Amino acid sequence: MIKELLDRWPVVRQIRTGADGTGVEAMSDETKNLKPRHFDAEVSRSVCPYCGVGCGQLVYHKNNEIIQIEGDPDSPISRGHLCPKGANTKELHTHPGRLTTVKYRRPYGTEWEEIPLDQAMDMVVDRVWESRERTFQEEQDGKSVMQTKAVAHLGGATLDNEENYLIKKLFTGGLGMVCVSNQARI
Repeated sequence: MIKELLDRWPVVRQIRTGADGTGVEAMSDETKNLKPRHFDAEVSRSVCPYCGVGCGQLVYHKNNEIIQIEGDPDSPISRGHLCPKGANTKELHTHPGRLTTVKYRRPYGTEWEEIPLDQAMDMVVDRVWESRERTFQEEQDGKSVMQTKAVAHLGGATLDNEENYLIKKLFTGGLGMVCVSNQARI
């Protein structure tokens, strides 16, 4: 009985085997059977959404739920590393306090109300178009300018070159906006 008790103690097993204490001699029955939290989960490659660096992420998911997000060791940019914000990306998707509806406060209102996403998008489109129509300038000092200075756009740092190119084309060429910038250069 004492021998069985001593055999369960990792230090005794380490002394008997002459091992260095980093292998099975240091494990209990419980730790021998431990599996990583993302064991048997599917994995998808992604990019961290927090800045313009574009660190690679491995998103482990099971039954339509995110289990774990880790740095992607195959990413040439981050080589498996994530900053503290990137390492906590899971919270961006799973935190119970995360807003999942559009909140709107009417002019001079004191309360927020929930509105459907389609309604919110229509409101943005209507307001951008109304501002453009109201302030659009075809000429200035006898020269064609075809612009509005009343509407601006500030892009996010995680947009890639192709997205920024399309935004620039749409907003300057299509809407005549001259105030177009990107967070990545600020």
